[in-house]
Amino acid sequence: MDERHPETLPSLVMTTEAEACRVAARHLAERLSLPCLDWAETADRLVLNLTPTRLELLARERGRGQPVFVEFSAAIAQARRQEGLKQTLARAIGLKGGVRPDVLDATPGLGRDAFVLAALGCRVEMVERSPVIHALLEDGLQRARREGLPEAARLTLTLGDARAHLADRCATHAPPEVIYLDPMHPERTKAALVKKEMRQVRSVVGDDPDAAILLQTARAQAAHRVVVKRPRLSPPLGEMTAHAVVTGRTVRYDLYFATSAISD
Repeated sequence: MDERHPETLPSLVMTTEAEACRVAARHLAERLSLPCLDWAETADRLVLNLTPTRLELLARERGRGQPVFVEFSAAIAQARRQEGLKQTLARAIGLKGGVRPDVLDATPGLGRDAFVLAALGCRVEMVERSPVIHALLEDGLQRARREGLPEAARLTLTLGDARAHLADRCATHAPPEVIYLDPMHPERTKAALVKKEMRQVRSVVGDDPDAAILLQTARAQAAHRVVVKRPRLSPPLGEMTAHAVVTGRTVRYDLYFATSAISD
């Protein structure tokens, strides 16, 4: 069950400036249960805008606004490969030598961490429950596949609630080796406001009040470990003490090992 704020907010509408995209925009609006308005009618609105090159989320404040979209590129992949396994994310997931575990990303957001892991050689399944964010991810993944990026072949995308998906998957398939969580963090103070693009994403999907329950489910299903991304000074998710921690400059990764992994 999705316990976040309702996604079809009155302020979110579908639009396009391009005549060639009008039919596709209307179809996507129907799929997402969003009103479809002409561009001229969307001033000061939060819009899902279909352009000839991409799908983008846009807060039209004082004009056009700054677009939010999913970007999987060869340059990003190359930069992450050059950083190698010293990256805190890679260490947290357990990448070493020739070890590249399969990862289920239960909260992919704009897909950046999933793409980093794919660039480093992991196969990553992204499970996104927000239809709007799923549409942005789908658009980014389709563009990456058209460009022939090898990382795209290691990424899959599923629309659904991660808890239900895990239950269904583990009933018929081997459990994921690693489950990755990066839940939306509640804003506590003005100083803690995330950057503008994530505020736009938050305005669509709300917070993740059930994140601690998802962590419990993930711990029961992961074959090797669950990795939770947190702000560096935040308490553990659900006050569940981690078995190990990998700390970066601004974030940390709390690691929860499966019983079999601990005994090994």
